[in-house]
Amino acid sequence: MAPVCVLVGAPGSGKTTIGQALAATLGVEFRDTDADIEQLAGKPISEIFVDEGEAHFRTLERAAVAAALAAHGGVLALGGGAILAEENRAALVGHTVVHLSVELPDAVKRVGLGAGRPLLALNPRATLKHLMEQRRPLYAEVATATVITDGRTPQEIAAEVAGLLKP
Repeated sequence: MAPVCVLVGAPGSGKTTIGQALAATLGVEFRDTDADIEQLAGKPISEIFVDEGEAHFRTLERAAVAAALAAHGGVLALGGGAILAEENRAALVGHTVVHLSVELPDAVKRVGLGAGRPLLALNPRATLKHLMEQRRPLYAEVATATVITDGRTPQEIAAEVAGLLKP
């Protein structure tokens, strides 16, 4: 079993919101690896970062991505930093991966200024800008398609992604 589609993108690109809308459109289940990690750990990601650190979180994330890619047949959203791990990028080869692209102004509007997002706790706008610049080439590396999300509704974006998935 493989996901119908894997969504990747920066914080605020709409992976969860668009993923849920896309799954509803396609009549399949939605799964988010960040939610999987929180369920497994029994606490929010922000607490994992504080209590055990980012390295521990990334270990949990690699396991969550591998498990979801192997067992989920619907729409799968990966955490924004999942593509940082070479193992995750390699595991995405052969899957339909859609990069939900967002520019800084829209991302800031969508995520606010870091509430509940551990990597955005200090100087959120500058940090988000840096994360987006650092990760954009990696999203492009794994993507089979890129969809621009700026200034669009989740339904419009989900419809475009659904159109890309038709044979």
